[in-house]
Amino acid sequence: MDAQVTKPPKLPPVWFKHLFWRGHRLLYRLTGGRVLWTPKGKRGWGAMHLTTIGRKSGQQRSVIVGYIDDGSTPVVLAMNGWDEGHPAWWLNLEANPDATIRLANQQLREVRARAATGDERDRLMAKMIEHWPFFGDYEKIAGRTIPVVRLRKLEG
Repeated sequence: MDAQVTKPPKLPPVWFKHLFWRGHRLLYRLTGGRVLWTPKGKRGWGAMHLTTIGRKSGQQRSVIVGYIDDGSTPVVLAMNGWDEGHPAWWLNLEANPDATIRLANQQLREVRARAATGDERDRLMAKMIEHWPFFGDYEKIAGRTIPVVRLRKLEG
């Protein structure tokens, strides 16, 4: 007997999700980043501003993503908001892993991204599922492996 797969949460239409995220980026700009928060407290996860270099355009591309901390390293799930395929920001990081992040109440931080693998990925995915239980079945529902992305601070 197969294990029961949990259905993803009911989401609004794609056009609404895209409009919501555009609005969130606008609010970020208008408030000077005050819409970000840290993983501390009841939520257990935070919101960060991530800037990559477009793999096709070569231009800066920014997005707000949810993250958890693994020590001092932010970790994000490249899930694409339940849409098909990987998110553009992850494809950009695959082409050029150097990026800039801003966390709540912090200066810009230069980071290098990499997908976690093996036991590290399993551990980080379990940590993600603690905060977002519906991620437990998300890969089965999506039919693809979702990258778990570490954003390590560049030394220098």
